[in-house]
Amino acid sequence: MLILMFYITLTGAIIAGIINSIFCKLPVAQGLKIPMDFGKNFIDKKRIFGDNKTWKGFIGYLVFNILLAILFGWIWKITKLEHLNFFYLNNENTLVYNLLTGFLLGLFYALFELPNSFLKRRLGIEPGQTTSGFKKGFFIILDQADSVFGLAFVVWLFYPLGIKNYMLLVLIGSITHLLINMLLYFLHLRKNMF
Repeated sequence: MLILMFYITLTGAIIAGIINSIFCKLPVAQGLKIPMDFGKNFIDKKRIFGDNKTWKGFIGYLVFNILLAILFGWIWKITKLEHLNFFYLNNENTLVYNLLTGFLLGLFYALFELPNSFLKRRLGIEPGQTTSGFKKGFFIILDQADSVFGLAFVVWLFYPLGIKNYMLLVLIGSITHLLINMLLYFLHLRKNMF
């Protein structure tokens, strides 16, 4: 039941991530395809985040998470599944509330990816590239988990998950993220499988 609740709670965010991946590859809103670090270097003379972290992707996360939070709020209401969504256990399913949770899900999804990119630039790993050895395994795991830590944190803001359930949500979300990335790779919507 807990795993089902995790999926129902984050269905919109999962789909928003997929849609945003596709959106970032489409030749639309090209004016937003500006690196979030504006091409600037850190004090070590290396890029802060790199070219792959763009304002297009950041804004896409916000917009798609808001829209899908509203849509799925309506779906969970008409299907009477609100009791299986952590967001509605202590709060009413309203348009304004779904706007807020959608905004926070998009914001934290995007923000929790940035430290990973920052760390990779410090280690000389180019955007969109992989490395080898121990670092490869570490970053495969981190690449799947970084945004999920953010999503799970937003859930915890509205429902007291506790550390055990928080970490379980991160684990389930990371595995789901990995499987979705593999699917996107096979559909030629992603350059690297991991």
